[in-house]
Amino acid sequence: MDMRRLLDILFPPRTDETALRDVSNDDFLALLSPQVAGGTRPETVALLPFSAPSVRAAVHEAKYHRSEKAFHLLAGALTEYLRDDDQWPSRKCLIVPIPLGALRQKERGYNQAEEIAVRAIKNLSGFTVDTALLARTRETASQVSLPRRKRKENMRGAFKAVHGINPSYTYILLDDVLTTGATLQAAIDALTAAGAATIIPLALAH
Repeated sequence: MDMRRLLDILFPPRTDETALRDVSNDDFLALLSPQVAGGTRPETVALLPFSAPSVRAAVHEAKYHRSEKAFHLLAGALTEYLRDDDQWPSRKCLIVPIPLGALRQKERGYNQAEEIAVRAIKNLSGFTVDTALLARTRETASQVSLPRRKRKENMRGAFKAVHGINPSYTYILLDDVLTTGATLQAAIDALTAAGAATIIPLALAH
């Protein structure tokens, strides 16, 4: 009996964890298919299909289990997309991960969008991750628990810009999964109200 099989018997792995084991960087990047997914104004670009089992597994493992393998795969896809510098309106781009509420941040201990963004820009120039620009103004109910029609109402006014905006910068709002777009739209509205002129909403999966 090999060591992996023995460990699996002693410590049964999660289904999503198992699904990612043999997924290589190349396998994952082959799924990269940026598309305008809508749901927000300006429209959100989604990088990966959530329907793909390895993408879904990576999102879940990153979000709920702080999986380094998941962070690595998702960050690689984001890096590949960001490398196409012809698409960015300015040379200075700030990536703004969607912030968690204080309670959720404390419970989880990390923000998956932030972890992925920081890894993605390590070998890129012209990008900075700003984790302090946006803050939640209040705790919100989990979007997953709400019907679609309630999600926009739940997120309305949920964010504010904490410090100054430079109108010459490009602000890339980053979320992990796009569903209705309510969360990203609330963040877009907060940056717009603070004076941001160029905002690109980006979701890792849709």
